[in-house]
Amino acid sequence: MKQAGEGVMSYARKATGNVDFRSPLHVTKAATFVLDGQDIVIGCSPVAQELLGYRPTEIVGRPVGAFLASASASASASASADQTAGQPVPPFPGRNVHVAVHRDGHRLQLVTAVCHLSGTGPALRLLVATDRERLRTWESRLAMLHSLATQSPVGLAIYDTDLRLVWCNAVSEEELGLPLAEVRGELADDLYPGGRFVTAGYPETIDTVLHQVIETGEPFLDLHFRGEQPSDPGSEHTWSCSYYRLQDMGSHVLGVCEDAFDICDRYKAQRELSLLAEASRRVGTTLDVIVTTDELAEVAVPEFADLVQVDLAPAVLTGEVPSVAGPAGTRLMRASSRAAAPGGTAADVGPQSRPLRPVEYPNGSPQHRSLASGGLVLEEGTLVVPLRAGGNALGLVTFDRGNGSGFFDSGAVAVADELVTRAAVSVDNARRFTRERAAALALQRQLLPQQLPSNSAVELAHRYLPADSLSGVGGDWFDVIPLSGTRVGLVVGDVVGRGLQAAATMGRLRTTARALARLDIPPDELLMRLDDLVGQPEDDVDTPGAFAGDHNVATGATCLYAIYDPVSRHCTMARAGHLPPAIVEPDGRVRFPELPAGPPLGLGGLPFESLEIDLPVGSLLALFTDGLVEVHDQDIEERLDTLGRVLSEGSSSLEDLCDRVTSELHPGGTTLDDSALLLVRTRELDSRRVATWNLPTEPVSAGRARELVAGQLSNWGLEELVFSTELIASELITNAVKHAVGPVHLRLIHDRTLVCEVADAGHTAPHLRHSGDDDEGGRGLFIVAQLVLRWGTRYSHWGKSIWTEQALHA
Repeated sequence: MKQAGEGVMSYARKATGNVDFRSPLHVTKAATFVLDGQDIVIGCSPVAQELLGYRPTEIVGRPVGAFLASASASASASASADQTAGQPVPPFPGRNVHVAVHRDGHRLQLVTAVCHLSGTGPALRLLVATDRERLRTWESRLAMLHSLATQSPVGLAIYDTDLRLVWCNAVSEEELGLPLAEVRGELADDLYPGGRFVTAGYPETIDTVLHQVIETGEPFLDLHFRGEQPSDPGSEHTWSCSYYRLQDMGSHVLGVCEDAFDICDRYKAQRELSLLAEASRRVGTTLDVIVTTDELAEVAVPEFADLVQVDLAPAVLTGEVPSVAGPAGTRLMRASSRAAAPGGTAADVGPQSRPLRPVEYPNGSPQHRSLASGGLVLEEGTLVVPLRAGGNALGLVTFDRGNGSGFFDSGAVAVADELVTRAAVSVDNARRFTRERAAALALQRQLLPQQLPSNSAVELAHRYLPADSLSGVGGDWFDVIPLSGTRVGLVVGDVVGRGLQAAATMGRLRTTARALARLDIPPDELLMRLDDLVGQPEDDVDTPGAFAGDHNVATGATCLYAIYDPVSRHCTMARAGHLPPAIVEPDGRVRFPELPAGPPLGLGGLPFESLEIDLPVGSLLALFTDGLVEVHDQDIEERLDTLGRVLSEGSSSLEDLCDRVTSELHPGGTTLDDSALLLVRTRELDSRRVATWNLPTEPVSAGRARELVAGQLSNWGLEELVFSTELIASELITNAVKHAVGPVHLRLIHDRTLVCEVADAGHTAPHLRHSGDDDEGGRGLFIVAQLVLRWGTRYSHWGKSIWTEQALHA
C-alpha cells in the first residue's frame, strides 16, 4: 500500500507542478497598453507583442483602435463573431469584450479592462487585455474553489506551520459545530480529541501526520480517521482524509491543506462485509454446539454489537430435534453470552459456565415476541433473530447496542440475519454430530461389559476413556470371563478405525472371543481361531456373528488374552499384535514380559505363542490398549515408563489407582484415540478349600471316590451336597476307568460354587446323549447334567478334565 501511495503522490506532483492560479488580467500576464488623452499608445508590455504579433515599434504611436475596435464597434463585432461561431457572448462585469486582428490576419476575442491613472504627464489610462478563453478557464477555477468552500461535501481546512487552524470551509464548520472565527488558531489534535487514524502502517494522530507532510512535502492520501464528530458527541464517525503541503510562488511553506470526506456508510458496509467473511472463517470450526455459539458471540462483539446472547432449546444440547418453539415454549438454555468491555474489547458475561442455566422471557419481551412470531424483532437498540435450520427452531440470538453505538438500521438487520443464518447451519451440524456420537457411544458402551463378574481369582478395576468429540467413537474393548476351575479369562483388544462400524466390529469380536473362551481353550488357540474367523473372505463366512463386510476393519484388530488360575497361580497369555501387559510384583518391581507379539488378527499364516508365568499373590496385572500410552508428541517408551512408575507407587484401592493412571497419562480426560485399562490384582485360593486325590484306573476307584468326597464335604460343612457329589464323582470316575488311560485325578474346589473335576490322560470327551428304553447304560452323564449348574471338558497337553459346578445351597 505504501508503494502505491508513493506512486499517487508522484503523479500528483507532476500533474499540478505547472499550475498558475494568477488571473490572466494580472499585469504580469496580460497585454498592457499605456494610453494618452487621444487613445494613442505611448507604451506597451512585451506580452502585447506576444498577443497581437506586432513589434513594440509598430504599436507605440498608433491609436489603440487600430488594434482593438472602438467600444461600440467592438461590441458589435464581437457579437457578430460569436454569432458566427454560434455562441452567445457571456457578460464580463466591469470589462469589455473586443475583437482584435492578429498581425497574421486571424481574429482574437479579447477581454479588456481600463484603469485611469492619476498624476501629471501624457499617460492617462492603462488598458490590459487577455484572451477571452484563458480568462474563462481561470474564472471556472475560481468558481470551483468557491464551490469547494461553500457547497462541496468535502471538508477543507488549512493549518499553518504551527499546526493551528487557519481556514476551513462550510462543511468543516458544520462538523465542528462552531464558526471559523471561534475555532481559528486551535491545534489540529484539539479539534477532534480522542480521534485516531486506523489505516494500518500510518501514524495514528493528526499532529504526527501534519508534521511529516510539512517536513517531507509528501502528501498522505486516503487515510481513515475515526473519532467523535464535535457537533455530534457520542457518535463515532469515519473520514477519508488527505493532506498536502501548501507553498507560495517562492516555494515557502505556508502550511498543510486537509480534505476530509465522511465515509461512515461506506466504512460501515465494509465492516459488515468483513464481519460476514470473518464469521465464515471462524464460526463452525468444531462440531461442538457450545463452542459454535461461543464463536458466534466472539465474532459479533464488539464489532457489531455491545452484547450478544445465544439461547438454545434444551433438545439441541443433547443432539435431539427441537420442537417448534412458540409462546408456550419460551424456556431456553443460555449457551453463550458476551459483552463489550470498557475500551472496546470483548469479555464473557456470566461465562460459559457448566451446567448451562435456563432462561425464561416474560410476555411482551422482544424474545417472547420473536418466539411467538418466528421472525425478527427490533426494539430500539435490541435485535432478536431466531436461530433456525432446516425448518427447526434451534433458539434465539439477541444483539444489543446499549453503549451509544447506535441503532440497528436496515443494513445492520440484514447483516444480523445473514450472520445468524450461517451460524445456524453450523449449530445444526454440531447438533447432528452430537446425536450421532451419542448413539455411537451408547452402542459402544452397551457392547462393553456393564459390570465385571465377581470372582475369587482376582480383584478388578477398569476404565474406558472415549476419544474426543472430533476423533469419533473407536473400537477398544476389554472383558473378564469366568472359566472352569475358578480360573478367569482376561481379554483386551482394539479395532482400527472410527465410527459405528468400528464399534459394531468391536462388539462382535468381543462376543466371539467370549464364546471361544467358554470352550476352555488355551490363549494361543483362541487367538488362532479368532484369526481364522476374522480372516475369512466375505463369500466364505457363514458363521453367525462373523465379520462379513468388515474384513478391512477387523483385519486391523489387535488382542491380548490371558488366563489366570488362582489355585496354581499360573498365568498363561498370548497376544495378536497387541502391547504386552505390565506386571507389578508385590515388592513394587515393574516388568513388561517378553511375550511373543504375533500378527494382528486376520492376517493369517503365522502361529501364535503362549507364555506361562507364575504370579505371586498380590501381583498387579495391567492390560491396556495403545490409546493409553501412545501420543503424537511423546515417545512410547517414556509413556510406558510413566505407566510403570504410577503402577509401582501402588494403592490399596484399584479404583484409585485407575484414576491416577488416567489422570497422569491423559490429564484432559480424552485423547485422539480411545483407550481401555483393566487392572487385575491376583489372589490365591486357600489350600484348605482345595482337595486333590490320585486314584488308580480300577473299578474300585469309584467307591473310593465316594468315600473321599463324603469325608471332605463333611469337613467343609456341605453335608447337603454329599449325595449328589458322590453320584457325580462316581459316574465321572467310572467313565474315566472305562474309556481313558493312565491315573485318574479327582479334585474338589470349595469356592462360590462346588467344583468337581476328574482328569485323565485321554483326549476323548464323553458326550451327553439320551439312552433308549432298552439300553442298559449311557444315562450317567445325563443324570450328572441334571444335578449341576453347568459342566464341560477342559483339554491340556497331558489329557483332559471333566468338570462340574454345583450351587452351594440347594
